[in-house]
Amino acid sequence: MRTAALAGAAAGLLVLSACGSGGSGSEGEGKGEGADSAPRLTVEGAYLPEPVTSDMAGGFLVVKNDGATADRLTSVESSAFEEAQLHETVDQQMQRVKSLSVPANGELRLSRGGNHIMFLNPERKPAKGEKVPVTLHFEKSDPVKVSMPVKATNHVPEK
Repeated sequence: MRTAALAGAAAGLLVLSACGSGGSGSEGEGKGEGADSAPRLTVEGAYLPEPVTSDMAGGFLVVKNDGATADRLTSVESSAFEEAQLHETVDQQMQRVKSLSVPANGELRLSRGGNHIMFLNPERKPAKGEKVPVTLHFEKSDPVKVSMPVKATNHVPEK
C-alpha cells in the first residue's frame, strides 16, 4: 500500500509540476495509529515570492487534511536556506511559533499577511522561475517534500 501511495504521490508531483501550479501532493501516514484515524495530508498552492532582500524569504502553501485526526506542522527545512521558521501573525504582529495546527477534515493555510514560513540566510538569493526544495515535518504524519516555485515578488495566487 505504501508503494502505491508513493507511486501516486510521485505521479501527482510530476503532473502538478508540469501544470506550474506550484503544488505538490503527498500523503502522510500516521505514526502508530490505525489507517482510519490517521491524518491524510496533501499540500497544494506552494510558492515562494522572489525575495527583495538577500537574507530572507517567505513561503506560502496550503496543507489539507482529509483525515479524521488533527496533526501539527512542527518544522520546515530546505537545503536552499540555512534556517526555516514557522511564523503566525496575530494583530498584525508576526511571531515565531513551534508548530501550527492542521485540523481534522480541514486545512492549514500559510499566506501573505497571515501564518507563513520564514526562510533565512539562503545559499544564494532564489530567482523567479527556480524551484526550492522544502520538507515539511509533522507531529503524526511522515514528512512531505514540496518543490516550491519562485514566483514574482508581487505574485498573488488565484483562488
